[in-house]
Amino acid sequence: MSDTASQADAQIPVTVLTGYLGSGKTTLLNRILSEDHGRKYAVIVNEFGEIGIDNDLIVESDEEIYEMNNGCVCCTVRGDLVRVVEGLTRRKGRFDAIIVETTGLADPVPVAQTFFMDEDARAKTKLDAVVALVDAKHLPLRLKDSREAEDQIAFADVVLLNKTDLVTPEQLAVVEATVRAINPTAVIHRTERAGIDLKRVLGQGAFDLKRVLADDPDFLTGAEEPHDDHACGPDCDHDHHHHGHAHHQHDAASPLHDVTVKSVSLRGGEIDSEKFFSWIQALTQEQGPNILRLKGIIAFAGDPDRYVVQGVHMIVEGDHQRPWRDDEKHESRLVFIGRELDAEELSAEFEACAARQREHA
Repeated sequence: MSDTASQADAQIPVTVLTGYLGSGKTTLLNRILSEDHGRKYAVIVNEFGEIGIDNDLIVESDEEIYEMNNGCVCCTVRGDLVRVVEGLTRRKGRFDAIIVETTGLADPVPVAQTFFMDEDARAKTKLDAVVALVDAKHLPLRLKDSREAEDQIAFADVVLLNKTDLVTPEQLAVVEATVRAINPTAVIHRTERAGIDLKRVLGQGAFDLKRVLADDPDFLTGAEEPHDDHACGPDCDHDHHHHGHAHHQHDAASPLHDVTVKSVSLRGGEIDSEKFFSWIQALTQEQGPNILRLKGIIAFAGDPDRYVVQGVHMIVEGDHQRPWRDDEKHESRLVFIGRELDAEELSAEFEACAARQREHA
């Protein structure tokens, strides 16, 4: 156990930064690479020229790695991401974390998958969060003409709803409701010109569902009630977790007709472990391309610990989180985010995994 813990401590946290063209990624990245924030980040971008950093901020050039005068480094990806990450990990101790910026047109999923599919990258790094910037003014248009813009939101752990000063409070409420319908579990921050304390975005461990649930045990319960129950002003910066009454099944609808991603939230009692693992493995193999994310807390019959599961497409991982407390009801909750999800079918199959009374009497 101690070896595992020390290995986790030694892993470099990685944040995948995504967002459609014009969402504000460059503004945020320039802040990271130039401000005196007291931390050293390695920022990997697709083309160094896109960042537009002044030459006087560069104090040293080492092949594709550019060191900035605030201690951060900036690297280009012209080839293989794994190769660049390996180059950075050899500079151990030179920076605190890695940030990977995807292009505005890119699907962030393959980038994120790199960090738990490549053996070397997985050993040396850990995915900390997927952060998506969203242009509050132009999101409705982006959703009309780009599947990638929707995927970026759906896959995110943290969403910066940016350029809020360019829309009315009414427009902002619609855009935020749309983001919430696409992704009911993301933490949302409202920003202007990507202005936010970097500590609220980076190093949050938001991809680690066990850590999230340790901080907020009702996290997935809140996911089942995606609509805000109050109107926030444009300067509101609440985290916008929602802890309303949970439904057995929720098929989230968006206020914008062009949204194709939806979420399905399921809730049940104690689960038969053999049935569950057999079902989830078959489901992700058959429908993996349509499942962008899945997250859940499972109460297995006869198991004293809460089991946390999460997946990306066809990759599913799970682990015990902690013992159930005496005052906790042994409930199972599962959230799917994706396309062409059959809520009724998922609900019926999830119910079929229920443990029989005699198995845990």
